[in-house]
Amino acid sequence: MAKDQDDELNTGVPGGEEFSLESILAEFGGEGGGSGKTEKKKKVTEDTIPFPMIPKSQRTAPPTGKPGRLLTFPERGADDTEPVREIVPPPAPPPEQEEDPPQQERPTRGKREAPAEKKVLDFPEEAAGPAENPLTQRINRLLQKADDYAEHMFEEEDVENDREVRRAEEFIPGTDEEQPHKQRRERKPRRVPPPAPDLPPADLARRYGKGLKSLRLRAAFTFILFLPALYLSVSVFPYPDVLTPQLRVLALAGIQVVAMLLGIDVLLRGLLGPLRLEFGMDTVLVFASAATLADALTMYQLDPRAGQMPYCAAIVLGICLLLRGTCQKRRGLRLACKTAVAASSPYLVTLDEGKWNGWDTYVKWSGEPAGFGRQMQAADGAQRIFRRICPLLLIASVLLSVVASVGRGAPERLLWCLSATLTASASLSGALCFGQPWLALSQRLSKSGAAIAGWDGVTATGGSGILLTDPDLFPPGCVALNGIKIFGDFPAEKVVADTATLIRESGCGLDKLFHDLLRAQGAIYRRVSNFYTYEGGLTGVIRNEQVLVGSADFMRLMEIALPPGLRVKNAVFCAIDGELAGIFALNYTLHGTVDPALTSLIRNRVTPVMATRDFNLTPAMLQQRFKLPVDRMEYPPAERRTELSDEDQLHSDILTAVLCREGIGPYSEAVVGAARLRRAVRTSAVLASLGAVVGVVLAFYLTFMGAYASLSAANLLVFLIMWLVPTPLISGMVNKY
Repeated sequence: MAKDQDDELNTGVPGGEEFSLESILAEFGGEGGGSGKTEKKKKVTEDTIPFPMIPKSQRTAPPTGKPGRLLTFPERGADDTEPVREIVPPPAPPPEQEEDPPQQERPTRGKREAPAEKKVLDFPEEAAGPAENPLTQRINRLLQKADDYAEHMFEEEDVENDREVRRAEEFIPGTDEEQPHKQRRERKPRRVPPPAPDLPPADLARRYGKGLKSLRLRAAFTFILFLPALYLSVSVFPYPDVLTPQLRVLALAGIQVVAMLLGIDVLLRGLLGPLRLEFGMDTVLVFASAATLADALTMYQLDPRAGQMPYCAAIVLGICLLLRGTCQKRRGLRLACKTAVAASSPYLVTLDEGKWNGWDTYVKWSGEPAGFGRQMQAADGAQRIFRRICPLLLIASVLLSVVASVGRGAPERLLWCLSATLTASASLSGALCFGQPWLALSQRLSKSGAAIAGWDGVTATGGSGILLTDPDLFPPGCVALNGIKIFGDFPAEKVVADTATLIRESGCGLDKLFHDLLRAQGAIYRRVSNFYTYEGGLTGVIRNEQVLVGSADFMRLMEIALPPGLRVKNAVFCAIDGELAGIFALNYTLHGTVDPALTSLIRNRVTPVMATRDFNLTPAMLQQRFKLPVDRMEYPPAERRTELSDEDQLHSDILTAVLCREGIGPYSEAVVGAARLRRAVRTSAVLASLGAVVGVVLAFYLTFMGAYASLSAANLLVFLIMWLVPTPLISGMVNKY
């Protein structure tokens, strides 16, 4: 409202009583109430809106401007909730003066009228409800979210009924999507292979074959020497009068010397190992042999021990098993190297990290076996465990022997204590933990055409998936052409050439079959453009014509008219410019090793991942036709399958195995066998180490107590043989799968 209109309307207040700013401030005790200055009296406009109660904490200072047009509300002590009185508005103005848009009145509650004589009304209180409970607020928010969800839950109801969606669900096979990568526990980085020369497998096979027969003969002669040593040690059979205890001790010492000479090469390797900081059970056996021989030669001069025999029989048996384990290991290495060179273009198996769904997945690819010779020369799993435990065993044996002899005031028993503790810690199965299962597995894999790339290849196992391509499930010869039918006016040469071109472009397993058909028809491959791969088929442009190649469901999805009553289950269809041009009936024959191989993989918790490119190899076809366990297999989308089976992708530098034959048989046997070998070797090595620790502790207690009879040669030999038994049992289960 304009200023002049305000001056005109603010005249003539009912009751004949006018109020000025000074009088109002004087009444409430505000500033300026007693200035005594006269000012033009202002009338209250008749459309004045009642001001609500404003707390003291929320009041703001009046803005600077015309002083006569503002009203400053006074304070009345500390009570801010006291309503402020207001002048009763005049009657409504004439209708013709309502030029400004009316202001919206705020709702009031609890409005009370002032006495009539005072002509004032109380300001209404602010409509403020009680403080809302936090629990109630949360419930209200949940109800609001539920209402929002209910409003949108049926927005896409009709999308599922769409005709294109229904047709795609009917004709396109179901695929498995990769789950989002989850944060996994960080694995310990793999051990880098030692910098050994990467010799060709053929040279390594000749090296491991040298002296192999001599090693086997020496192991047999050493076992023959063990029999008289056992007879002289156990005191079970009667002895002739000529064999006095002194003569028996000397005979045992002589037998041990002969056995040490037969195994001089393996003992020297154990003796020189500490110079390279490579301790093993052969190193412990070397020191045990020296202590036992010294004890046997000086027993009757230092500590006669009441007719007890030295531990020469246990040492002879330890040398025999060391020779045998070394022979088995070299035979397995030689056999693996010979298998690796059996094929000029072998397949390589590696464990690639995070290949599918975040899993470490086995992949088979063609290439040169670079690094195979280096991995074959690396230390085996048992040696790597013994390198950590054997130095501790040697130190503990020496210290405990000193405590049990010198500490007890009997230094003459030092050699006996050393002989007892060192012999008890020299596990008889040290060389068999790897050699025996390695030879058994190498013999089995060699018959299948596979070779594991040493212990580094064994440690590169433990993946959760294995990629299977077309040749793995159906090697060459397992898919045959069952017939051809040409439709329309298309030449047979044109239909065969177009189909074979798209098949070759896709890298499908049917490439060889259609290549032979192409040559038989006298046709040639053609140039293709705009090539794409879909679920169930292929598309491309050949000589400005749109060519479709795929299964029957793919043709129906692309709205290609098929002959009525068509009953061909497995076939390749070809359509040119939207018209069916030809049908190639196929006959798939499942190899006898596929079903057992898949069962073995699934049983050992290795998930098969189908990285196939043949559009006919769908889970439904494999389950209905061949009864394969496809529910335990993964089937990625078409683009992902093409990516997983790409020949140019990067692979791990550590080889798991080398394959010389096609099919899933050698592939699965190498993967499962390597995993079983790893578990067997580690279990045997841990048990051997545990037996060595128990032997040291037990030998220390008995030598400390001076229990000669309890720590006799026969009892110690029985103790060592008992800890030897688990190793052959565990090793025999490696190739039973």
